[in-house]
Amino acid sequence: MTTDAAPGPIRTLGMFGAGRLGSVLAALAARAGLRVLVTSSRTPALIAGPMAAIGAEAASPATVIAESDAIVLALPLGRYRDLPADALQGKLVIDAMNYWWGADGIRPDLDDPRTSTSELVQRHLRGSRVVKGLGHMGYHDLEDEARPAGAAGRKAIAIAGDDERDLDAVAQLVDLLGFDPVVAGSLASGIMLEPGADAFGADVGADELREMLAGFATSRRGIVVARARGGRLFPTGA
Repeated sequence: MTTDAAPGPIRTLGMFGAGRLGSVLAALAARAGLRVLVTSSRTPALIAGPMAAIGAEAASPATVIAESDAIVLALPLGRYRDLPADALQGKLVIDAMNYWWGADGIRPDLDDPRTSTSELVQRHLRGSRVVKGLGHMGYHDLEDEARPAGAAGRKAIAIAGDDERDLDAVAQLVDLLGFDPVVAGSLASGIMLEPGADAFGADVGADELREMLAGFATSRRGIVVARARGGRLFPTGA
């Protein structure tokens, strides 16, 4: 799938979530020269100080949506249905959420190998353009491992999505944040970046990350996914 209009460069990055992951990503983006707007379940005044300390701005959800070129979801996955689907129409949304039973409770609907969790998010955000990314590396590694392009030992972050131009925009963002972007495939392929997959938690370079993705089909998680999907790892065309 491709959209009719190519996305412009990401100059203002929105962040839904001011927890550990959201704060680290916001700091990296601000350090890279982006304007960063952050919203959370708390009022902007309550997070204004911590956000200012990392170069970001606390804002209301409406301001984040209206003024951001792309929006990162760094919330507990179990809250994805609370996202304002109508307000996010047409927006490029980067899904960094993962299922954790400790935060989300026991949710079989979030742990179903027949679908990736980003596909669930896309179904809810029916008018948005969802790309899976920025959620498979631990926040400590994100904070510590950012390097300029071409630097020795630079680590990689994988992304997955259905629109090549959106993937290109997010890949440019990943590079700007200090990591080599690796395209995993379609949004359905985002299941290779979820908990239980070898790439989840990986703090490795681009070549090693590609090897992990290439080996998913024969990995323990890949076999579980293929069996749940009737022998097909990904839908036709994914």
